[in-house]
Amino acid sequence: MIASRIRFASLTAILLAGATACGAAPTTTAPSASGGGSAAGADARTAASAADFGGLDKLVEAAKKEGKLHVIALPPDWANYGKIIEAFKAKYGIEIESETPDAASADEINAVKTRKGQDRAPDVLDVGQSFAISGAAEGLFAPYKVQTWDKIPANQKEPSGLWFNDYGGYVSIGCDAKKIAKCPETFADLLKPDYKGKVAMNGNPTKSGSAFAGVYAAALANGGSFDDIQPGLDFFKKLKAAGNFNPVETTPATIEKGETQISIDWDYNNAAYAPKMAGKGLDWKTVIPSDGKYFQLYAQAINKDAPHPAAARLWQEFLYSPEGQNLYLGGFARPVLLPAMKTDGSVDKAAEANLPPVEGEPSFPTEAQVTKAKEVLAGGWGAAVAG
Repeated sequence: MIASRIRFASLTAILLAGATACGAAPTTTAPSASGGGSAAGADARTAASAADFGGLDKLVEAAKKEGKLHVIALPPDWANYGKIIEAFKAKYGIEIESETPDAASADEINAVKTRKGQDRAPDVLDVGQSFAISGAAEGLFAPYKVQTWDKIPANQKEPSGLWFNDYGGYVSIGCDAKKIAKCPETFADLLKPDYKGKVAMNGNPTKSGSAFAGVYAAALANGGSFDDIQPGLDFFKKLKAAGNFNPVETTPATIEKGETQISIDWDYNNAAYAPKMAGKGLDWKTVIPSDGKYFQLYAQAINKDAPHPAAARLWQEFLYSPEGQNLYLGGFARPVLLPAMKTDGSVDKAAEANLPPVEGEPSFPTEAQVTKAKEVLAGGWGAAVAG
């Protein structure tokens, strides 16, 4: 089932068509048996491209020698990570230790810091972009450029390769059409009396990327702007006053039990519920609200002190290959290389056709605008939905 992954992310402008605590730190402090070397004699920890290994084949050889990759915060049904992990293991025969799927971006960063020198430190990170930027500033990441680097738009990556965007989605409204007579299609609809006690979100917007995005989208739908998220808070205050706001945070279990019959969440989460829940008697519908379009990307980074540095780099090569990008697409997420893949014909057209439809091109806030919005949310969310 789809995990309720708590993330927090910020945005940069992009050109796309169409972020719980980690487990306790392990007691082992032994470094990886690979020692950071590679089959080509290069230092895997400082390799900035496959060419530094002597080519992709040599990188594969070095990664297989390490034999292991440690990841956290990758729910199997979030952006299709379950299939992505299995495909990587099958292709390269490298064991993947996947820990604490529901971890937050902040927990990933904390694990990098607190597990330095330990074999179970995270090798790679999938984080909200604000954490990618702050982690890079703290010197936590290793620069690396995948072979498809030039196809990633310049404003979707850190120039030296410290982080690069991987996939994203739109804020959407999910609804069980078997329990709701007419599913809402806009934020304005959510205020209707038909939805009393029905409207939930995937997390708390002061901690969760999807919920933060939901408030931002609500602001855009109610006269706000990227400079002014307050109308989003005002909207949820009205939703609460009307009795429509449901404080239960959405999870697959709450949807299955009928506790959260309407959910504000990423379109790739809501869209992925449909086939999972159909056999359980639910008819889960997904719509991107026309009055509040908001798109967001997450980012990849490599731990500078990764215990399995070659495997970490091979993982990135896999994610940014057509195979990896199409696997994201198969999970209803919009991969960063989608425009390039549409141009070169490598896109999985059937998977692309399954994406929730959206009209027009999204616009994006700046770092400063998102930082201000986070501050406003931190100070006002509790008061908006209290009582």
